[in-house]
Amino acid sequence: MILDSEVIRESKESNSVDDVGISDDEAETEQLLDFLILFKEEKKKREAKLKEELNLLNEDMKEVERSYSFVTDSVFPLVQINNPELRGDSLHFQDSSGSDISRSIRRLFGDEERYMSNINQLENSYFSSRFRVLPKEASSVSINDKNVMESRWRLPQVENVNKESRRIQSSVGCLGSFFEGLCKFARYSKFEECGRLRNRDLLSSANVMCALSFDRDEDHIAAGGVSKKIKIFDLNAISSNSVDIQYPVVEMSNKSKLSCVCWNPYIKNHLASTDYDGVVQMWDADTGQPLSQYMEHQKRAWSVHFSLSDPKMFASGSDDCSVKLWNISERNSLGTIWNPANICCVQFSAYSTNHLFFGSADYKVYGYDLRHTRIPWCTLTGHGKTVSYVKFIDAEAVVSASTDNSLKLWDLKKISSSGLSSDACAVTFKGHSNEKNFVGLSVLDGYIACGSESNEVYCYHKSLPVPIATHKFESVDPISGHLNSGDNNGQFVSSVCWRKKSNMLVAANSVGIVKLLQMV
Repeated sequence: MILDSEVIRESKESNSVDDVGISDDEAETEQLLDFLILFKEEKKKREAKLKEELNLLNEDMKEVERSYSFVTDSVFPLVQINNPELRGDSLHFQDSSGSDISRSIRRLFGDEERYMSNINQLENSYFSSRFRVLPKEASSVSINDKNVMESRWRLPQVENVNKESRRIQSSVGCLGSFFEGLCKFARYSKFEECGRLRNRDLLSSANVMCALSFDRDEDHIAAGGVSKKIKIFDLNAISSNSVDIQYPVVEMSNKSKLSCVCWNPYIKNHLASTDYDGVVQMWDADTGQPLSQYMEHQKRAWSVHFSLSDPKMFASGSDDCSVKLWNISERNSLGTIWNPANICCVQFSAYSTNHLFFGSADYKVYGYDLRHTRIPWCTLTGHGKTVSYVKFIDAEAVVSASTDNSLKLWDLKKISSSGLSSDACAVTFKGHSNEKNFVGLSVLDGYIACGSESNEVYCYHKSLPVPIATHKFESVDPISGHLNSGDNNGQFVSSVCWRKKSNMLVAANSVGIVKLLQMV
């Protein structure tokens, strides 16, 4: 009776509540302690990573200091090599306000806002390229790397040290690719219009230029598109000062809308085209007369390209999911490569006699060894939509364009022979807009040019994910031909093509405006 009394029960309940309260406090304390421990561990990881990055920066600064013994304060003001405050584990600038850094950026890069707006991407690009190489390899560079880096790297302020700069680049080693791209980023910012093709049949939405191609000597350019015509113009007649109408030196009419034109790199008068009926046509570019037709595709043919090792061999790709291999002298195809999805582009390698790559509507890039066409030599995955173009940048890399608003650079040394290669993507380039149209792709000496659905031309360098130069096409009223100050009216840049012998770019848009551009 005593144990069951109300007083005893209240005492037990009170003790039970106190016990529970103590238990909750302990649990909360343990949770707080666990959080602090985890937070500390995460900070230590960041600290270790930051120390590693600082060590790499110190190593590279010392390497650059050794290589750039001739460089004075006026050339590279941002990194005060002789300042002891920049040595050791502590990195900081003299002026904490940032004014010195701002002045340095303006002197070195010209456009501070442009540089700072891309600083995170430039930083990521630097560390990405740096972590691929062991520190001990910093002083080694191959002859091929040297030759690549010697191509037009000079900053505006150091034009008079050209020979010395080449020696320096060859010694920078692992920084070579990033350094080359950074110099291009510093040197260029836009395209300057050097000439314009004026033709009275242009300035119409029915004159979308789907493809541009230079002849062997790069004196003439062929333009083809939905107007069902191929027009060949003398590029030397185009100038920025001329207001005269330029008439084509040769004009060829096709039965269907044209999707691609490609000039034979060896046989000057041979020009190939593909059209919406699936016909592959060979033309005599001198006379404008058709030479032969190849009619095995069952649906629209998107692309045609000549082999650079065999002037009589070419390939075509189609919506019928096939790549056809042809010889100029034979009416029937030499072989067929079947694919699970539509083929949007084909490209022979300029560095291998047996490699052919193509882009597909299944978001993939396929590479084939033409000696063994039963299965792909490689399959590159990573794009989120249709792959519209593929180009070889050098013997070990290809770049692809997709309607997922991106370009991708693929390192062929990292491909997997056993299947899909998703980790072979070395750089993803973003900035242009491309979600539904073919906007063109062209490469030259590490430069990558493409069009944009914002009616602009973009140029990237293979080592940096950010554009180094752009050019905006004016919007034209397709009915009146007058300039519009408003939006783009759905106009876009539809084709681009580098002119190798002058390092200029020819670009065309969806109403037929054709411009000759140069980076400045």
